[in-house]
Amino acid sequence: MKQSKVSMLEMPYLHFGKGEPLVLIHGLGEVKEGWQLQFELADQYELIIPDLRGHGECTKTEGISISNFASDVIALLNELKIENANILGLSMGGAVAQEIYRQAPHLVRSLMLISTFHFFPKKLRKPLLNFKKLRLGAAATDNDLKETAAHMSLYSWSEENMNTFKQYFQPKRNIFLQSLKACFQVDNISLLPTIKVPTLIIGCQYDSVLPVWIQYFMHKLIPHSEFIILRNTGHLAKLEATNRFNLLLRKFLNRQKSAA
Repeated sequence: MKQSKVSMLEMPYLHFGKGEPLVLIHGLGEVKEGWQLQFELADQYELIIPDLRGHGECTKTEGISISNFASDVIALLNELKIENANILGLSMGGAVAQEIYRQAPHLVRSLMLISTFHFFPKKLRKPLLNFKKLRLGAAATDNDLKETAAHMSLYSWSEENMNTFKQYFQPKRNIFLQSLKACFQVDNISLLPTIKVPTLIIGCQYDSVLPVWIQYFMHKLIPHSEFIILRNTGHLAKLEATNRFNLLLRKFLNRQKSAA
């Protein structure tokens, strides 16, 4: 396993590979090591993979918000003296990626927004939050919680997929709920039309967490964005369709290199 480093602002991160910088931002309840199936991208890219505030090895738990998640990543890039980077975010991490563009567009070379969202209608926020609270409350043990989340997130419930998911989904219950509330505050409807960098949006055919129509609407709002639906996968294409997912990332990133 790769050795973690810690930034001056106490953000644990992985940093390895060579080439253009590529930041991988995990989703709600996940940890940075959950990107291990994408570590192969280090043969072409300098990978920067943080634990968001309150997640994984990060002991900083105050100020849980999408804005602070983004500012932590921006501070890390500045500390590493990275002038700009390709930013990839999965699920909640995709909202963080959008916020990075809002706060520091000059740092963003391209965006990859995976199984993510840009807005939650107010009518959906309270029922969804109540549903999640009930699920969390009903889960007697951490393993029960992981089991429930795995069944929601995956299309294929094979033993291998379930075990891999449980290894890298490590929610801390209070942080999980705070982060979920932060997600419900996201409203990037006016931001997306202003995005001027190359943007790839990936949705998954059987995503029951963030249905693919959400990513379709994001595509319609972001000028000149690319939109791809990965078939036969749930919320986590990085796990269930690793080869197809990694190849799509390489093709997109390589096109940006050629155009530069």
